[in-house]
Amino acid sequence: MKLVTLDTETPVPEPLEQLTAQQPTAETLGGFLRDQNFKTLTTRVVDQLTEGGATAIPPAAGQDQASTSAPKADSFKAIADCEFPIITDMAALEVIVADAFETGFLAIDTETNSLHAPTAKLVGICLAAKPEGGAYIPLAHVQAQDLLEAKEGDDIKQLPTDQVIEALKPVLEDPSVLKIGHNFKYDWQLLKRLDVDVTPVDDTMLLSYVLDGSQHSHGLDNLALMYLNHEMVKYESVVGKGKKQITFDQVEIPTAAKYAAEDAEATLRLHRVLKPRLIADKMTYVYERIERPLVSVIGQMELNGIAVDATVLRAMSEDFAKRLQVLEGEVHSLAGTEFNLGSPKQLGEVLFDNLGLPGGKKSKTGAWSTAADVLEPLSEEHEVVAKLLEWRSLSKLKSTYTDSLQNDIVSSPTGGRVHTSFSMAATNTGRLSSSDPNLQNIPIRTEEGRKIRTAFVAPKDHVLIAADYSQIELRLAADMAGIDALKDAFKNGIDIHAATASQVFDIPLDEMTSEMRRRAKAINFGIIYGISAFGLAKQIQVSNGEAKDYIDAYLGRFSELTEFMENTKEFAREHGYVETLFGRRCYMPGIKDKNPAMRGFAERQAINAPLQGTAADIIKRAMIQLPGALADAGLKTRMLLQVHDELVFEAPKDEAEKAIELIKRVMAKAASLSVPLEVDVNQADSWAEAH
Repeated sequence: MKLVTLDTETPVPEPLEQLTAQQPTAETLGGFLRDQNFKTLTTRVVDQLTEGGATAIPPAAGQDQASTSAPKADSFKAIADCEFPIITDMAALEVIVADAFETGFLAIDTETNSLHAPTAKLVGICLAAKPEGGAYIPLAHVQAQDLLEAKEGDDIKQLPTDQVIEALKPVLEDPSVLKIGHNFKYDWQLLKRLDVDVTPVDDTMLLSYVLDGSQHSHGLDNLALMYLNHEMVKYESVVGKGKKQITFDQVEIPTAAKYAAEDAEATLRLHRVLKPRLIADKMTYVYERIERPLVSVIGQMELNGIAVDATVLRAMSEDFAKRLQVLEGEVHSLAGTEFNLGSPKQLGEVLFDNLGLPGGKKSKTGAWSTAADVLEPLSEEHEVVAKLLEWRSLSKLKSTYTDSLQNDIVSSPTGGRVHTSFSMAATNTGRLSSSDPNLQNIPIRTEEGRKIRTAFVAPKDHVLIAADYSQIELRLAADMAGIDALKDAFKNGIDIHAATASQVFDIPLDEMTSEMRRRAKAINFGIIYGISAFGLAKQIQVSNGEAKDYIDAYLGRFSELTEFMENTKEFAREHGYVETLFGRRCYMPGIKDKNPAMRGFAERQAINAPLQGTAADIIKRAMIQLPGALADAGLKTRMLLQVHDELVFEAPKDEAEKAIELIKRVMAKAASLSVPLEVDVNQADSWAEAH
């Protein structure tokens, strides 16, 4: 019995190849919307569809043609020719708000006295609801009575911050008006601290990043020059440089207005250029479903910060200082002379002139190079170099973490917490990077790195939860390359390194030795990073020939991986980029370089980027879902950090078990693969213990 049958004989009025999505025109779509009496929507649509010039909309019945002509996009003044008003009364601000509700867009940029969002003070707000509509609202510029000297603009009235925020809050929180910013995570945090939850948001920095990846800088100055042919006023020209630099609240209001208002103006115009490219470049999913929702998620994460025990840091700084002194003495003794270990010039002279160590390289200036790639090969044979590298590593940990983190705690408004900043548009693969302080580079495999993590603690009656994707890039390699043997091992919960050793070395699992497993682990992780025979040999301490045999045996056994790697390199050569499972493009500019070394490096990047990039996309998808999932479950658990494949949370002790179950479930379902995503989750009083 037939329930449903498709009719394949029905004539199609147009050839199938012509039935594709077409870019709408102001004439057709605008006319339709006007006939349906969508007045405001008609204005918005026509404004967007007439970027390149005027387009007449067919008048609705009974309307005069002249009244329906759209403005010319190319009639906008150059930004340099625009006059940007200074808003000094509420009536003028209300006009901009009304314009925003009319156009459906509002570009916004905040000016502050600091680049650190959790502590910055709001100094002014820039707005633009339409091109040529940029304006500046000064709020907290220092006046003459504060400086005891007259400044230009001291007679300019500044509106009270609370009144301005009260007037802006409805439009900033109204979902019918799209707010547009550049690196808006910062502005979102400033406004969130003032009890304004801005939504929805488009970010021109992220639009540019999604569209063009690492091909160029995504700073506003660079994009304005690229797309608008406009050179922005430089920040340093407004606040100065070095010791003479002032904070933005000390800048004269007229000067501040010119600098600040053009930011909103340029951001609004960039949005009109970049947003339409999403569809044309097929990057809508990456932007709308991965990057855009992260603005508020990461913004809140940064505001949360993480508690740090200053007492632990002080003790470590003192211990490191003593150890550094001992190491310095040992280096001096081995070198036969005293010198400044932190001076590359003195160090180079001691190692390569005085001691005559081999492998020295001189720069164009004639000085010896003391870079890590020069010294590390010498460390195994020369104790003085090994001690020096140990001193250098410990010195960096002390200055970067145990010393500087204490300063970060002191400056924290929350008392005892540090607030890192996550860069959302800095890497080629979509990974987040951390700075001020950089919490992603704390060594995890060294004793010193683990000690530093003990300083990151949970507050009273709370625990830290660390949730880490297990072997995610290996799982992705098995899935994306279609390696059946590895997929079966992951599905059946078999030790993947033992399974690999069994396959490559032809040894039954029950006869596996720890040494064979160790070598297989090194190959597993090395292969997906394009490791060379030389690199593998050094890592597992075998000859180059033996390491090459291992790699050949691995690729011979897992032929699917060889095919995947070759196909990926070929795709990169043809397109100039590789893609993640979700469509993110990772650009490979050196893939056709005539220099074999540069080309080889790009090829290794091309092999790993789809795996690393997909892993980055997956954890971002989990991050987007988790705050809502935790809130819906009635939990007070908060997400604090993202470090590569790991998320760190702070949870009340009495809900930790429930939170762990939910976190693990959400992270495991962040992507549908042919292999399961496994998440290792632990709770403890410190980050070191939870990891």
